[in-house]
Amino acid sequence: MSPLRPRPGILEIEPYVGGKAEVEGMANAVKLSANEAALGPSPKAIEALRAAAESAHRYPDGGARALREAIGRRFGLDPERIVCGSGSDELLQLLMRAYVGSGEEVLYSAHGFLMYRLTALSLGAMPVAAPERDLRTDVDAVLARVTSRTRAVFIANPNNPTGSYLSHEELDRLHAGLPEDVLLVIDAAYAEYVDRNDCPTGQELVDRAHNVVMTRTFSKLFGLAAMRLGWLYAQPAVIEVLHRVRGPFNVSAAAQIAGIAALEDRDHQAAEYANNARWRPWLAEQLTALGLKVHPSAANFVLVEFAEAGATSAPAASAWLESQGILARPMAAYGLPHCLRITIGREGENQMVVERLREFLA
Repeated sequence: MSPLRPRPGILEIEPYVGGKAEVEGMANAVKLSANEAALGPSPKAIEALRAAAESAHRYPDGGARALREAIGRRFGLDPERIVCGSGSDELLQLLMRAYVGSGEEVLYSAHGFLMYRLTALSLGAMPVAAPERDLRTDVDAVLARVTSRTRAVFIANPNNPTGSYLSHEELDRLHAGLPEDVLLVIDAAYAEYVDRNDCPTGQELVDRAHNVVMTRTFSKLFGLAAMRLGWLYAQPAVIEVLHRVRGPFNVSAAAQIAGIAALEDRDHQAAEYANNARWRPWLAEQLTALGLKVHPSAANFVLVEFAEAGATSAPAASAWLESQGILARPMAAYGLPHCLRITIGREGENQMVVERLREFLA
């Protein structure tokens, strides 16, 4: 064995595995395993990326000022209170690096995004999962697990992979129950898909509380997952801290340019939103009619439960779909072995999922 010893916690990490992207022997598999935008990137973002290639030898703007100003215009925010990162994953890591010490605790919901636990372990912190109720974050369970060692609470709203969310009242109650020296991070990666008025992004809470941060991403509705681009909104004191710990050029010039173009293409955003608003309820209704349990979702995916069809039905359904050229996401890593997460695709892709699962269940 090597005499080199990694930091405590690192060897407990099971490396994160993203949604499968290819099926061997099939050139055009239907990828519904990673919650990517169904319609792809904005044509304006594609053109901006092509133009950006000519200046690839130049360092990017380290402060991403033009991008922050574009985000500010799009969402009505002060650009000085925005930090951009290489995907929201980097921003989550920066927040833990800045506010959570070795041996201190990071709290999250049991079926929350896997990266909360993995990032905590990589930094020597202690991940603590609070049990959920009906696959929803249980505010009382979270608050009951706050200790003197708790430094941060991470809540995805809507949550990946369940699609559930906390209301304004529930989120306010969670924040009110936290000590003032505990950071509440609201991961609103799917906020642009929400079509309910009771699902908060966290923006209003950030504006009135010193210990709340909202994170967002360009990987979903804006169709720029390959660019690795995210941003967060916080009070000035938090922003100052993050600028001290982030890399000097942590967002590439290509990502900044593509992000600005994507933000400005409102028509493409509207088309992506409309596709999801139309086909998410349709897919849920069709799969429910097949006898499957589809959990309510406010995001661009549905969580489908196969428990009543037998213990091995979800893995078997995943294998069957893959054999038919369709990639869904098995949920065993999230403690949901009876479930598959299926991203909302285009019309023909959604119809294909229903037909293939009808064949499987028959």
